[in-house]
Amino acid sequence: MNIKVEKALNKQVEKEASSSQFYLSMASWAENQGLNGTAKFLYTHSDEERFHMLKLVKFINERGGTAIIPNVEAPKKNFKSIENVFQLLLNHELAVTECINQLVDVCLQEKDYTTHNFIQWYVSEQLEEEALARTIMDKINLIGKDKGGLYLFDRDLENASIQIEKTTVN
Repeated sequence: MNIKVEKALNKQVEKEASSSQFYLSMASWAENQGLNGTAKFLYTHSDEERFHMLKLVKFINERGGTAIIPNVEAPKKNFKSIENVFQLLLNHELAVTECINQLVDVCLQEKDYTTHNFIQWYVSEQLEEEALARTIMDKINLIGKDKGGLYLFDRDLENASIQIEKTTVN
């Protein structure tokens, strides 16, 4: 495996591991705020980010590289509000998209078209993640300070998480 590509892939492994921990921290916070639907949604996304990391680890190793399992910094554990959580989530996803784009650039510079093809799954995934985060922020902005709206929003996130789980199990 090309050393520059391997290094870039391992950097993305670290990013995905950090993302998983970040979502896990937000989920724990939400659960402690009585936002069980939001917590379930974030726990599910934490698992999804871990899956993204494992997919990279296996790819690196299968291509003859050495995947490095990183230490990750402890994520933030206190959040101001649900709006703060999801704004941070959107900002985080935008940063991950930038990292994926940099990885694509490295693959093209190094003419590693096999890895470039593999990374296209992540490019598509990031489009979905950004769109989901923006949609959630739009809903939160519509709710404003309405507690009833927050209750319904939280319930909707729980139902969305159940649907995600059903599609990943089947």
